[in-house]
Amino acid sequence: MTQAGATALLEQALELHPQVALRPEPFGALAYHYGNRRLVFMKHGDVVAVAKQLADHPSLAATLEACDIAHSRWPSFATAFASLKSSEIVRER
Repeated sequence: MTQAGATALLEQALELHPQVALRPEPFGALAYHYGNRRLVFMKHGDVVAVAKQLADHPSLAATLEACDIAHSRWPSFATAFASLKSSEIVRER
């Protein structure tokens, strides 16, 4: 992901897709999309926590801030959420 792409994604208002269910697991969570039948492993509890709070904040960056995610980790979160968006686990709102 380019720097510009990461910055743009951080500014987007995202939410979990309404057809997605999260199942807690010791490693994080399984995300299942009932519409496209995709199963995605969310391998970090921090990613799960951010995903659950996306709809409560005006942007991905605001959600990361609210979840106390260190700024140094934001690029990896932008990459992770770009992947989740392409899998339709999260969507723009």
